[in-house]
Amino acid sequence: MSVNVLYKTSAKATGGRDGEAATLDGSLSVKLSTPKELGGGGGAGNNPEQLFAAGYAACFIGAMKFVASQGGPKVPSDASVTSTVGIGPRSEGGFGITVELAVSLPGLAKADAEALVEKAHQVCPYSNATRNNVDVKLSVV
Repeated sequence: MSVNVLYKTSAKATGGRDGEAATLDGSLSVKLSTPKELGGGGGAGNNPEQLFAAGYAACFIGAMKFVASQGGPKVPSDASVTSTVGIGPRSEGGFGITVELAVSLPGLAKADAEALVEKAHQVCPYSNATRNNVDVKLSVV
């Protein structure tokens, strides 16, 4: 599979889960903190799972808008995606993540909303990156 790259960005992290991360262009800078559930102090700061959840949710809305532009139902202006990312030990060893996407499409018929979500899941870059590797559950709420 090849990708015709139209945009790139770079970020640098230091200190691991209790360090800092920032994009090289300076547009994003976050303090990182390990959650208590993973053995950390749970202090002020974000963690990689929160950043992944936010990115996936925003990207999925973009994927739905793309599908709509190709003849799918219009995405309501108040549409939202709540992305829940879990992390923990895998039965095969190491650690893995899970994702749940709860999609709200007010005003769309349930069947239309479900079809839009499924089509978006086929084109979303995050969905394509995780497919067959991460358990992603979709729901229309």
